[in-house]
Amino acid sequence: MAIKQPYELMTIDKKIRILIAGFPGICKTTLGLSAPKPLLIDTDRGIDRVMAVHRKPFIQPDSYEELLRDLTVENLTDFETLVFDTGGQLLKLMAEWAKRASPANGQKDGTLTKKGYGVIGKGFENLMNKAYYQLNKNVVVIFHAKEVTEDEKTKLRILVEGQTKDTVYQPMDLAGFIDMQGNRRIVEFGNTERHFGKCCHGISPKMEIPQLNEDTPNDFLTNLFRQINENIRKEAELCERSNAEYSAVMAVITKIIDSMTDIKTVKKAAENLKNINHVKTSLTESQLLFRKKLDELNLKYNKETGDYNVKPSKTETADNSQSA
Repeated sequence: MAIKQPYELMTIDKKIRILIAGFPGICKTTLGLSAPKPLLIDTDRGIDRVMAVHRKPFIQPDSYEELLRDLTVENLTDFETLVFDTGGQLLKLMAEWAKRASPANGQKDGTLTKKGYGVIGKGFENLMNKAYYQLNKNVVVIFHAKEVTEDEKTKLRILVEGQTKDTVYQPMDLAGFIDMQGNRRIVEFGNTERHFGKCCHGISPKMEIPQLNEDTPNDFLTNLFRQINENIRKEAELCERSNAEYSAVMAVITKIIDSMTDIKTVKKAAENLKNINHVKTSLTESQLLFRKKLDELNLKYNKETGDYNVKPSKTETADNSQSA
């Protein structure tokens, strides 16, 4: 088993998995293509709606089997991100694949059975794991949004059929909805009353997406992914610094505890321990070590006198009991 230390995160660029949702025409695909070195898996056949200057290499698989054949290490050496647009159309390709795999996955009217939904849910999970773990790519999955009424309030949900809506969020690091606020495009990663979200690594839960023209670089997600990795490195540095401070404090505590040999040195140690600036769990550990050392020295603290006394022997305790 290869055990890694927190500081090792400082040298690793984490690949990011993100779900993006929004209404048609809000430039979801363009946002997806702002990720580093993207390959667009254009299941929605929408690449032509992207401003020409911002288009990137793409594939348009006609079946899920074809997509799996395309996604190989050899084919993807020039790319860092796989952009699935849209996730809803991808799941439709997977539904046809599931029905071809077994009649039990489909019903006579062409819809999926409960078992079929389970198959494509597992298939989606496997595809995300392949892209992330095996191919070592960032993953962007784009969904259309729809309005639904829940508790007499209008809310946003991803447009996806059946039970698979509950599985698409699970592997994601981030999930955000794009919405218009005035003339600004805003992506919200935090959970709100209006929609579900997913936010991590210290990024802002609400961010404005810059307006693009032919001279503006389309690099929103590239910068966001870079910021996430920078935050991870800072967190690891803080953790490592905290670990070093904790080790130093515990070394001082251990030295103080080891100095305890009699009542006089126990008193001195107790005073010295009061002046420790504790880190993490050092206070609890110092208390446990102190009590353990008292037991080894056969001493106990007397709350009434505020002093330390030798514990009475079992014989003395028995004699005092008989006298009483």
